[in-house]
Amino acid sequence: MIYKKEEEYKVKFYEDAKTGRSPVLDYIAHLSDKEETKVFKYINYLKINRGVLDEPYSKHIKGKIRELRVDFSNNRHRIFYFTFINKNIIFLHAFLKKTQKTPPEEIKKAENNYYNVINDYEKHKQK
Repeated sequence: MIYKKEEEYKVKFYEDAKTGRSPVLDYIAHLSDKEETKVFKYINYLKINRGVLDEPYSKHIKGKIRELRVDFSNNRHRIFYFTFINKNIIFLHAFLKKTQKTPPEEIKKAENNYYNVINDYEKHKQK
């Protein structure tokens, strides 16, 4: 019997079409070394688990959008993402959560980036 090796999930970061910059990578770049390490550890954990993590690591936000929850000391980092065609995990938006509820404007930013990805399908699909 022949077994096909299961294809691994890939991680991508949304890039703004106008600036070419990634809001998530920009956010992570401004974290301390320890916080950055923990964020990438959680991203890798998400990748290993094929884009699916339960609470407390991840939480559903709206539609296909979920948040990766990385707590470090008193800092609560939230990174919005969704799984896309061809086993891609696309990170959309990141912010430091300071209130009990997720601010609607942060969700709106993630939604806008999500729709930009969906509307520019060719750029974001990977084979």
